[in-house]
Amino acid sequence: MENSVKLRAMSGDELNDKLATLKKEQFNLRFQKASGQLENTNRVRIVRRGIAQIKTVMQERAAKAQKA
Repeated sequence: MENSVKLRAMSGDELNDKLATLKKEQFNLRFQKASGQLENTNRVRIVRRGIAQIKTVMQERAAKAQKA
């Protein structure tokens, strides 16, 4: 996944797009797991972690904007 420096350099729209992409992938991976077709089980963890990283950066920005 992206490192935090790259994520913090992205604009809000880029972060939203990346988050939407990861959420779609997460849905597809859950569907594959339920149907027994999931081969790379580690990808679920990587995607979940990426979503958390993006949400953290977005939350930091919201807190900073509220503070200012």
